[in-house]
Amino acid sequence: MSETPMNTLQYRFDGPEDAPVLILGASLGTTWHMWDRQIPELVRQWRVFRFDMPGHGGAPAHPCGSVGELADRLLATLDELGVHRFGYAGCAFGGAIGAELALRHPHRVASLALIAASPRFGTADEFRQRGVIVRSNGLDPIARSAPDRWFTPGFAAAQPAITDWAVQMVRTTDPGCYIAACEALAAFDVRAELGRIGVPTLVLVGSEDQVTGQGEARTLVAGIPDARLAVVPGASHLAPVEQPAAVTDLLVRHFSTAWQPAPDATMGGGQSVLAAVPPKPVLGPSPAPVSPVAEIGPVEQPEAVPGNTAPDLYGAGMKVRREVLGDAHVDRVLAAADDFSGDFQELVTRYAWGEIWNRPGLDRRSRSCVTLTALVAGGHLDELAFHTRAALRNGLTPAEIKEVLLQAAVYCGVPAANSAFKVAQDVIREETTPQE
Repeated sequence: MSETPMNTLQYRFDGPEDAPVLILGASLGTTWHMWDRQIPELVRQWRVFRFDMPGHGGAPAHPCGSVGELADRLLATLDELGVHRFGYAGCAFGGAIGAELALRHPHRVASLALIAASPRFGTADEFRQRGVIVRSNGLDPIARSAPDRWFTPGFAAAQPAITDWAVQMVRTTDPGCYIAACEALAAFDVRAELGRIGVPTLVLVGSEDQVTGQGEARTLVAGIPDARLAVVPGASHLAPVEQPAAVTDLLVRHFSTAWQPAPDATMGGGQSVLAAVPPKPVLGPSPAPVSPVAEIGPVEQPEAVPGNTAPDLYGAGMKVRREVLGDAHVDRVLAAADDFSGDFQELVTRYAWGEIWNRPGLDRRSRSCVTLTALVAGGHLDELAFHTRAALRNGLTPAEIKEVLLQAAVYCGVPAANSAFKVAQDVIREETTPQE
């Protein structure tokens, strides 16, 4: 076990001290205990390192704002322990960390396994909406729905103790760290970079996974040059929990055979990393080439409208506009633009979003408070509706939005605030009601 400074992670080791290190990364809302049933077999060959994400499993609640920051904290932890080269297996969010490590620090990763993973997890809007739910209702709605996302119905019904464990695991997660992790996943997208993952990779997916299913898995296999696909029958999203024996067997076979030597490994006095791994039967041949379900290529950046004199402001403004208002809203507005209104949309994107919303003097929460007040004063109820949604996405709670509107009632007038309360109430009810 470990003492945990802010720039490192809570961790534990299992297995012999002189064995190669194998790291196991957990899914969002879970702890290192999701790997408990893999440990007895894995420690026969490896020194297994498990870690908890911030605010998970009692770990200190020091939120991370990106997958890259979590990978950096993991490397800082390993550096303190003198671990330089390792195999890595990660489930879902843990898989995102593994992909980040393989892309940014390829000399550290000897072999990779991505379980229930994706080069992009859903949409940014989906994860930011989850953050709104948690800010407004706490983690209980997320916890109660976890078994439906993680397990097949038959497993959940037959294993009530494990189902209860899953619910409690989510409930005891720090809400702020969970929200930060949602923001990190909202920004995660490595579709254009998969071809640069140069380590042997096993992509493993449950046959019944409805969260990150076989489509995402095949996209990874199609994009990563040295990748093989394994589908686990009868498993959903948390395949290591639901089908522990099958997952363990696949991990043992993969890491026993597909372990890339360190760049400076030698056949002379120093033992290579590869030589430290006992030989095992080779996995079957790589599957036939598969077609990705999503196009893998460079991520398109927003193009400046003809005549735009500041494309840098347009691109920056479009990024902020989408983050604050959501892709769906921005897409609707831009789709409705024509030759008559297109210049106005470009102006709004460049100046309102590229300059004002991007200024460092106020954070987005404060800017949402100012915007809501101004819209109440002007009686702009249509814009008040989507800026109420934006305020929730920017981190304001319903209680804080109420306080803004009460303040506006004093300075902007009771009739204006009365109309604003009706609009905001409908939006808040819609946005913060968990979907069954």
